[in-house]
Amino acid sequence: MPIRAVLFDIGGPIDMEAEHERLIDAAMCEAVAREGFTVDHGRYAAANAFAIETFAPDAYAAIAWHLCNHDAAATNRVIQRLRESGDERTALRGGIELRPGVPEMLLRLNERGLRLGLAANQPVRIMAELDGHGIGGLFAHREVSGHHGYRKPDVRLFLRALDDLGVTPEEAVMVGDRIDNDIVPARLLGMRTVLIRTGRHAAQQPRSAEEVPDVEVADAAGMESAILWLAAI
Repeated sequence: MPIRAVLFDIGGPIDMEAEHERLIDAAMCEAVAREGFTVDHGRYAAANAFAIETFAPDAYAAIAWHLCNHDAAATNRVIQRLRESGDERTALRGGIELRPGVPEMLLRLNERGLRLGLAANQPVRIMAELDGHGIGGLFAHREVSGHHGYRKPDVRLFLRALDDLGVTPEEAVMVGDRIDNDIVPARLLGMRTVLIRTGRHAAQQPRSAEEVPDVEVADAAGMESAILWLAAI
């Protein structure tokens, strides 16, 4: 069946999130230290690896749990502080970190007749940022989790996007940076998949052959080449 549509995660494929993750890591270390736990590079790296390897739905909560030595009360306070400082980090970051080559890639895919959509765990306000970068209008499906409440890996988020684009799972490609949130649910539905190795989950590995993406890439050029190859156009 020919490929007619492409779903994109935002964090990773479109937004590199390097400063976003740096700010969260700094806030995490500060919050954990306030709870009386020692945090050094080795401990933090181990906590991060634990979160990624265990396919933790919320990597930050898993990191906090590991760093707080499985103290539930302390972990909850750390996560609460991270939530309360979210707006401050957003302001410090100054907006999404658009991956080089993404606008041009999206435009070319659109011009080839592929319908583009979003499959992302993001607040509604992200759409204004995409529009501000001049790429929001390239997406025929403009909903994220903040619009309807479904969060990946819930397959209902994908099904809603596919229905909005008027395609079946077999007619679509999913592009994401996480095996657990992007590749696994998309493959479960019968979609083709492209994994971009980037950011916090760059080292995440499939647990079985059923979780292996069709293609792995490292940048916008790789995403475009993989999509065109899967679509055979």
